[in-house]
Amino acid sequence: MRVMIVEDDRRLAHGMEVSLNAAGFAVDILSSGEEALDIAQSVPYCAIVLDLGLPDLDGLEVLQRLRRRSVQTPILVSTARDSLADRVDGLDKGADDYLAKPFHLEELESRVRALARRGQGVLDPVLKLGQLSFDRLCRTAYLSGEPIDLRRRELAVLETLLNRPGKVVTKERLASEVFNFNDAVAPNALEVYVARLRRKLLPNGPAIRTIRGLGYMIEAK
Repeated sequence: MRVMIVEDDRRLAHGMEVSLNAAGFAVDILSSGEEALDIAQSVPYCAIVLDLGLPDLDGLEVLQRLRRRSVQTPILVSTARDSLADRVDGLDKGADDYLAKPFHLEELESRVRALARRGQGVLDPVLKLGQLSFDRLCRTAYLSGEPIDLRRRELAVLETLLNRPGKVVTKERLASEVFNFNDAVAPNALEVYVARLRRKLLPNGPAIRTIRGLGYMIEAK
């Protein structure tokens, strides 16, 4: 899953990126509201973390514009403005959650995971298909009750496919969920991760089918 962080404090933004990467998210860091407005409509983010104190636009203005443009991505407002009036104002203008600074990175991870599940209409943190189960919170996959050793991007591929069992996920959509803007991606990188995942799901796991010219689909054997 892919997250946008709109934060002009570079040190804080880096810490948030490292934390969310470790939690299994691909992360894009932006430092201006205008950038966020340009990109949020074209990339399928599972959540946006939005600072209110941006250098070019007030974060609440960015929030309102995103909602007016029908961007439905769950938005977590992150700010030092922590009065009740500020929180109510942010929620009324379209925020889904509010995190006052300073905060613990563990809480950030938890809230982003919750927003991502809500945005995808998934309440149960455990996804299941046949003998395979995937715990979103622990970032762990189990096959026939035994843990599978999966790397971060393999987990990202698996989670994206499991969100749409029996349906085609285009290569473009899958790549946008797995890689961020700064990733140096080889032309066949996605195919490599899918091939590794297929091998690790043998012999009892779901099958990942290649739909020629379109993408991939996961289904129980």
